[in-house]
Amino acid sequence: MSKAGIFIGIVIVGSLGAFGFKLMNPPAPVGHSMEQPDLGTIKEGEQIVQVALPSALSDDAELGKRFFEAKCAACHGANAAGKKGTAPPLVHKIYEPSHHSDVSFVLAAQNGVRAHHWKFGNMPKIEGITKGEVMLVTKYVRELQRANGIN
Repeated sequence: MSKAGIFIGIVIVGSLGAFGFKLMNPPAPVGHSMEQPDLGTIKEGEQIVQVALPSALSDDAELGKRFFEAKCAACHGANAAGKKGTAPPLVHKIYEPSHHSDVSFVLAAQNGVRAHHWKFGNMPKIEGITKGEVMLVTKYVRELQRANGIN
């Protein structure tokens, strides 16, 4: 066997070894390592997080707040603070725009969503709310998030 053949064999074996090592040691998942609050001290039905309200809301967010209160607050709590035993807070780092886009809120309302971050069960489809209304709700939630340091 020639020196070139040996060299190529070593490179191939080394590459396969490096690839296998990466498969065995995947990097930490991005966006899913966000800690959830301790729910142990919160009573059933109480809000999960404290939400600081912005000094003012935009006109679109004010409309979104009305739709939120009519269609979302029963589960997600006042000001999207969540409700223990019912639904998670939307004012939480898990729902920051880089992890859950505005479209994800629309899809969740239109189709429902399988539980994947929290242990509240699946979110059902929301009847009687339009895509435009959900976009206004999202503007409201995003303004609440920004007021609470979630960008």
